[in-house]
Amino acid sequence: MDETLLITKALSDRTRLRIIAALSGGELCVCQVVELLGLAPSTVSKHLHILSGSGLIRSRKDTRWVYYRLAGRSSPKKVSSALRWVQGALTGDRSILEDSKALKKITRVSKEALCRAQGKR
Repeated sequence: MDETLLITKALSDRTRLRIIAALSGGELCVCQVVELLGLAPSTVSKHLHILSGSGLIRSRKDTRWVYYRLAGRSSPKKVSSALRWVQGALTGDRSILEDSKALKKITRVSKEALCRAQGKR
């Protein structure tokens, strides 16, 4: 039951649902998620930590960049079921569609430029 509680708590926040929807399109760097959400990096890190702790997302570090992606096929059945349900439930949601459009622009910008711009805020 503890796994189920971690998953449902992780899914009980609008920002974390937005992150899951964004990661449905593929792996993203933390700076790209920060840019999409318009939140402080520390706030985004907290949300990413909660999602990681629930098993819904995975991370990898590549030099100075940390990338996040949805949990893969080897994840527990509860995790894959939850991700499928969330993705289906968010299909057609206006805010998710807006995020998707914004993400297309964000991913065209280099990570270096994003990080520089975020550091000036």
